[in-house]
Amino acid sequence: MSFKRLDAEDFVVSSDSITSTLWSTDTPTITEFYTSSTQEAGSSGDFYLSVYQTSSVLDNAAVQFDIAYADVGGSGSTAYNPLIPANTPSKTIYGQYRSLILEDENANFFFGTDTNVITGSNFWVLSLERARYKESLFPGSLNLPIWIIRYN
Repeated sequence: MSFKRLDAEDFVVSSDSITSTLWSTDTPTITEFYTSSTQEAGSSGDFYLSVYQTSSVLDNAAVQFDIAYADVGGSGSTAYNPLIPANTPSKTIYGQYRSLILEDENANFFFGTDTNVITGSNFWVLSLERARYKESLFPGSLNLPIWIIRYN
């Protein structure tokens, strides 16, 4: 086995920054959201919904992000098999993100700081489409206003 020592000209050093807007509309904000009824009725609709910037049937439709619900006990979604009620897509999603983020299939999510910490038994996941951003997201550049609407 042989090797060649790297020379100074073998290294490329650049301080060029690659930036772009996050959304395919080339604007810093996205104000209209569309999902696909075909996906919702299909098998992947049990796990997540893709969100588009325009109607999903149009030629210029592009996935902007996916949204999913995760629950440690499997609540919020229909069981794969009615004889095993706790085995659901929301439980699968919870386990997927627990393994991906915590790297431990028995760990729990904790949210909050100091004395205001809760164990996260369920949460919503927004998974940004990788093609929508270049190297990384600029910290603080993604703002997500959430409105809670309660019906009596």
